[in-house]
Amino acid sequence: MMRASIATGIPLAMKTIREHKLRSALTVLGVVIGAGAIIGVGSIIAGLDGAITNILRSFGTNTIIVFKFQIGPRMGNLSAEERQRKPLTLENARAVGERCPSVRHVSPYLFPNWNMIHKVRYKGNDMFNIEIGGTESGYAGGGNAEIKYGRFLSDADNHHRLPVVVIGEDVHKALFADLDPVGKWIELDGHQFEVIGVMHRPPTAFPGEQDGRVLLPYQSMRKMFPNAKEHMLVVVAEDGRLAAAMDEIRAVLRIERRVPHDKPDNFAMSTAEQMIEDFRKITGTVAIVMVVLSSIGLLVGGIGVMNIMLVSVTERTREIGIRKAIGAKRIDIVVQFLTEAVVLTVLGGAAGMLFGWGVSVAARVVFPSLPTAVPLWAAVLGVAVSVGVGLFFGIWPASKAARLDPVVALRYE
Repeated sequence: MMRASIATGIPLAMKTIREHKLRSALTVLGVVIGAGAIIGVGSIIAGLDGAITNILRSFGTNTIIVFKFQIGPRMGNLSAEERQRKPLTLENARAVGERCPSVRHVSPYLFPNWNMIHKVRYKGNDMFNIEIGGTESGYAGGGNAEIKYGRFLSDADNHHRLPVVVIGEDVHKALFADLDPVGKWIELDGHQFEVIGVMHRPPTAFPGEQDGRVLLPYQSMRKMFPNAKEHMLVVVAEDGRLAAAMDEIRAVLRIERRVPHDKPDNFAMSTAEQMIEDFRKITGTVAIVMVVLSSIGLLVGGIGVMNIMLVSVTERTREIGIRKAIGAKRIDIVVQFLTEAVVLTVLGGAAGMLFGWGVSVAARVVFPSLPTAVPLWAAVLGVAVSVGVGLFFGIWPASKAARLDPVVALRYE
């Protein structure tokens, strides 16, 4: 009997929707927006998660980044102790390279003074807010400096403090357009440097991130910025020896930085997997927040569905009286109106899925490096929520219709 009621209720619901197209469309607008937001946001988060995961893993499964505090989402929420930590030094890098047998090589990376805006120029073409860094030849071994043109920095460049630089893709485009930059001289913060190479965009670049790197030999950087102190160590462990390398680095740096045995480390080590885990904690929180915000649209849509179903009950009071007079039970009336409410919200959910898919496609067009895709969980959640909204907000109108007295209903005009 229930199946028969549902089977007859669906065509009736479709007939009612066709007769009141505009009313039905406005009724489910909130459901469309809510379901579309869930699917659109889900696709963007899934694409971002895939992109960032691939980015961080391409950084190197054997690569360890050592800095004075943890690199990642927590950088904006540092403790007072972390802010006051002393920078790492070149001597720390040398000690790690000499005393850690599980380390293949380690490269210091010297940052300039962070309170400066740096500029590079070539024949009237300027680029601001570039990322200057001083490092050694081993830096390229971590997979961060794949050369597109020319060559990378050498030990001889560093030893002789030569005025040479390797630039990123966007610096190349901004200064030279389609010209070959190798061998040309550029002005960097008022100093002349010869371009010896151009790097591919790093695999660790985030979608839409600009590649504004300008890398100098470490000693040339030290000569140009004698007051620079902030170091990062880029360590590459031997294959299969990542955990052992981290233990050795920790032991050496605790000794080098004179950390008492009962005190925590005053430095931090980050690997690709750790950064992925930290990133997923952030995206998980963002996903929950966006689903909650999307629920507001679904709530508005649900109220609209309940309102229009109450109107429908009033309009069809005589029809309900006739059905009950010829033998229809309360459950038949309830199923009829619940079916109509669910059909209405499911159609809204389907439209919302198309809307969310459109958001996903638009995001992929705007950000080609962001591989958005509608995840299965978002599609299932969008449909399930649409059905749930129809059932929840259709119960009261359906119950009201089922409780109507057939005699009173037949007299209704």
